[in-house]
Amino acid sequence: MSEEPGFRERLLKQNEEYRRLDQQHHEYESLLVRFSEKIVLSDEEQVEETTLKKKKLQLKDRMEAIARQARESHAGVGRPAG
Repeated sequence: MSEEPGFRERLLKQNEEYRRLDQQHHEYESLLVRFSEKIVLSDEEQVEETTLKKKKLQLKDRMEAIARQARESHAGVGRPAG
Protein backbone atom coordinates (compact mmCIF):
# COMPACT_ATOMS: atom_id res chain seq x y z
CA MET A 1 0.00 0.00 0.00
CA SER A 2 1.47 3.34 -1.00
CA GLU A 3 1.14 6.36 1.21
CA GLU A 4 0.41 9.83 0.02
CA PRO A 5 3.38 12.21 0.25
CA GLY A 6 3.65 13.78 3.69
CA PHE A 7 1.31 11.28 5.36
CA ARG A 8 3.83 10.22 8.02
CA GLU A 9 4.85 13.81 8.70
CA ARG A 10 1.21 14.79 9.13
CA LEU A 11 0.69 11.95 11.59
CA LEU A 12 3.76 13.07 13.54
CA LYS A 13 2.32 16.58 13.80
CA GLN A 14 -1.29 15.65 14.52
CA ASN A 15 -1.12 12.48 16.60
CA GLU A 16 0.60 12.66 19.98
CA GLU A 17 0.64 8.88 20.49
CA TYR A 18 2.18 8.30 17.05
CA ARG A 19 4.80 10.97 17.76
CA ARG A 20 5.66 9.41 21.14
CA LEU A 21 5.88 5.92 19.64
CA ASP A 22 8.08 7.18 16.80
CA GLN A 23 10.46 8.81 19.28
CA GLN A 24 10.65 5.63 21.37
CA HIS A 25 11.17 3.56 18.21
CA HIS A 26 14.20 5.71 17.30
CA GLU A 27 15.58 5.39 20.84
CA TYR A 28 15.34 1.60 20.66
CA GLU A 29 16.99 1.64 17.24
CA SER A 30 19.91 3.69 18.62
CA LEU A 31 20.38 1.21 21.46
CA LEU A 32 20.27 -1.72 19.05
CA VAL A 33 22.89 -0.09 16.83
CA ARG A 34 25.24 0.02 19.83
CA PHE A 35 24.73 -3.72 20.35
CA SER A 36 25.38 -4.43 16.67
CA GLU A 37 28.71 -2.61 16.87
CA LYS A 38 29.98 -5.05 19.49
CA ILE A 39 31.79 -8.20 18.41
CA VAL A 40 30.55 -10.26 21.34
CA LEU A 41 27.56 -9.65 23.59
CA SER A 42 27.34 -10.84 27.17
CA ASP A 43 24.40 -13.03 28.13
CA GLU A 44 22.74 -10.01 29.73
CA GLU A 45 23.28 -7.90 26.60
CA GLN A 46 21.83 -10.66 24.41
CA VAL A 47 18.68 -10.73 26.54
CA GLU A 48 18.45 -6.94 26.45
CA GLU A 49 18.95 -6.91 22.68
CA THR A 50 16.17 -9.48 22.18
CA THR A 51 13.86 -7.55 24.50
CA LEU A 52 14.56 -4.28 22.66
CA LYS A 53 13.84 -5.92 19.30
CA LYS A 54 10.51 -7.20 20.58
CA LYS A 55 9.57 -3.81 22.06
CA LYS A 56 10.60 -2.05 18.87
CA LEU A 57 8.42 -4.40 16.83
CA GLN A 58 5.46 -3.79 19.16
CA LEU A 59 5.90 -0.04 18.70
CA LYS A 60 6.06 -0.45 14.93
CA ASP A 61 2.90 -2.57 14.97
CA ARG A 62 1.05 0.07 17.00
CA MET A 63 2.30 2.83 14.70
CA GLU A 64 1.05 0.86 11.69
CA ALA A 65 -2.34 0.43 13.36
CA ILE A 66 -2.58 4.18 13.98
CA ALA A 67 -1.57 4.91 10.37
CA ARG A 68 -4.08 2.37 9.03
CA GLN A 69 -6.85 3.89 11.13
CA ALA A 70 -5.93 7.37 9.91
CA ARG A 71 -5.90 6.22 6.27
CA GLU A 72 -9.27 4.51 6.67
CA SER A 73 -10.91 7.48 8.32
CA HIS A 74 -9.44 9.78 5.69
CA ALA A 75 -10.57 7.56 2.80
CA GLY A 76 -13.99 6.90 4.29
CA VAL A 77 -13.48 3.14 4.32
CA GLY A 78 -16.42 1.31 5.80
CA ARG A 79 -19.05 3.72 4.58
CA PRO A 80 -21.87 2.09 2.66
CA ALA A 81 -21.72 2.60 -1.08
CA GLY A 82 -24.31 5.05 -2.23
